[in-house]
Amino acid sequence: MKKDLFLWQFGGFVFTVVLGTILHFLYDLTNQSVLVAPFSAINESTFEHMKLMYFPMLIFSLIQSRFFKEYKSFWCVKLIGILTGLALIPALFYTYNGAFGKSPDFINIAIFFIAAALAFLLEEYLLRNEKLNSCFSASAFLVILLIGGLFVLFTFAPQQLPIFKDPTI
Repeated sequence: MKKDLFLWQFGGFVFTVVLGTILHFLYDLTNQSVLVAPFSAINESTFEHMKLMYFPMLIFSLIQSRFFKEYKSFWCVKLIGILTGLALIPALFYTYNGAFGKSPDFINIAIFFIAAALAFLLEEYLLRNEKLNSCFSASAFLVILLIGGLFVLFTFAPQQLPIFKDPTI
């Protein structure tokens, strides 16, 4: 399985950016369906773009977990990968905007692709080198699910913080 690890991670990257792109438009394509709102972007806020990273990575991780049973630290690595991708989106977005002002759409798309690529590369490194052998995978999986629950909650009850603000309004 280790020799196929890079291909799996590359497939996860492609899956994440393709599904994330679809989720970016799905809310409007479904006439703002309340059923797709928790999983897709309902506006252009940074928070909503983070959802576009989280849900595809979660889905791919669930699929991948069926084939990666030999990795004891699988869910710990996935938690680190998801948190990395989620942290990179606002870090890169606000750094770019702070340095250069409002970012054009192609930069925002590039930020999403870069964050996903770095998250999957980090996961590949951690899995290949078995860096987290003494982790609690069940706890990591629960934290991943808790993050998803928070995304759903804050979709319907956004906080008064800049990360939730739609810059187009």
